[in-house]
Amino acid sequence: MGDAVRSRNIVLTLAAVGALAVGVAACGDDGGGTDTASGSTKGPSGLSGDIKLDGSSTVQPFAEAAAELFNEENPDVNISVGAAGTSGGFEKFCAGETDISDASREIEPEEVDACKQGEVSYAQVQVANDGIAIVTNPAVEISCLTTDQLAQLWTDDSVTNYSDLGEDADTGEPLPDVDVSLYGPGTDSGTFDYFTDAINGEEDLSRKDYQPSEDDNQLVQGVAGDQGALGYFGFS
Repeated sequence: MGDAVRSRNIVLTLAAVGALAVGVAACGDDGGGTDTASGSTKGPSGLSGDIKLDGSSTVQPFAEAAAELFNEENPDVNISVGAAGTSGGFEKFCAGETDISDASREIEPEEVDACKQGEVSYAQVQVANDGIAIVTNPAVEISCLTTDQLAQLWTDDSVTNYSDLGEDADTGEPLPDVDVSLYGPGTDSGTFDYFTDAINGEEDLSRKDYQPSEDDNQLVQGVAGDQGALGYFGFS
């Protein structure tokens, strides 16, 4: 969709893959043996315990891969990976409910304050860059929208048909006479924060009559199954 695809930073709060051992080192000892709390036999690393990750659905696949690799050498460590969205993840993290918070934007001042109030200290590590993909169902024959057209589509709920946006920015032909059906991240998503700021001109500025989800896969499936659909999500 041309210049409507933008890049942004992805950050992983508290620890990166190589630092996961720091988070669980206190849970084990220097060798194998028996866990006196559970009676189970520890693996070769001697590490046991729990690590909880939550946050951005864009970072979730990377976090799951990191957890899988870590578990190969530390099978007695229980790692859970959630996808509550960046904002939802920070809320849990600053309340002390999780150990690692995945995020697709920088931590915001009010979240910094929440962590201070919860006496949660952290380090921030950038692990990747990604883009935002704007996609349509194949039945919506659009070659290109300008960012201005995209902003109008996502802020003006009087736009109910793609033809209301005028001409295709690539072909110069009228945009298709198809009723608009929109899919996008929920308000707890860092992708939502970034998109509304970069495209709509103000963070959190967005029309409300769309199908929201913090799960990128649900958005993909929604667009694929709806012939009038257009949506956006992180393309990691």
